[in-house]
Amino acid sequence: MKTDSIFYRLFQEIPGIFFELIGNPPQMAEAYKFSSIEIKQTAFRIDGVFLPTQGEENPIYFIEVQFQTDTEIYSRLISEICLYLRQNKPKNSWRGVVIYPNRSLDTADIRNCSEFFTSQRVSRIYLNELGETASLPVGIATMKLVVENEDTAIVAARELIDRTQQDINIEPQRRQLLELIETILVYKFPTMSREEIEGMFGLSDLKQTRVYQEGKQEGKQEGKQEGKVEGKLEGKLEGAREEKFRMIPLLLKLGLSFKEIAKELGLSLEEVQQEMLKQPPSQDT
Repeated sequence: MKTDSIFYRLFQEIPGIFFELIGNPPQMAEAYKFSSIEIKQTAFRIDGVFLPTQGEENPIYFIEVQFQTDTEIYSRLISEICLYLRQNKPKNSWRGVVIYPNRSLDTADIRNCSEFFTSQRVSRIYLNELGETASLPVGIATMKLVVENEDTAIVAARELIDRTQQDINIEPQRRQLLELIETILVYKFPTMSREEIEGMFGLSDLKQTRVYQEGKQEGKQEGKQEGKVEGKLEGKLEGAREEKFRMIPLLLKLGLSFKEIAKELGLSLEEVQQEMLKQPPSQDT
């Protein structure tokens, strides 16, 4: 899984976190829609944009998540923004935000665009400089978990899971945050089995997340149907197998490879590949 996809998913599902990150009230997200935009007749695509849905006083926010060195990032970003402004002629002003894991990756020369930084038209955020995880809002702490090293990530994740369960009272938002934490942990600890991650981080067999709830419920239903026809024991066995197959596309959404899914579910690589061939084409863009 690409690291930036975690952030764009986070901004898509819980947009208030971005506004907290740049020092604004999270409620500002109510006036925006997060999306990606393609600039016509060019090879440019801006993956993260908060477009105002109300009020000309609200600026457009162009977001770049940068987890590797890129000496042309600022010239490219500003070019993309200027082309967007020329083609769309928005009445709103704009701001650019570049998010780095740390300052050492910010190596691009800004001499030819220094005025954008002086005026704060473009700002940079270094996740490892945001402060102690325990003192950050839950959403921002979830973002920072991505850049924690393995030793500190274990402690930080446990604390963050506890805080999410205790402090977030809105059920959909709590569930989304737990799913994102789960995704980050899978990304950070690729050699650990899911059972090890569950045990280490107290995720209760991950049964509180939408992905596992959906798979579990579908597997139960299938098992009941098979049990009526072929008997209780055979139905349970078949239901368990069908549950594994139904889990495949859900685990793919979490960023696991076919090989990792096969190992996790106790299936052969060929079974995983064949099952995915049966799936309808994705509607995601």
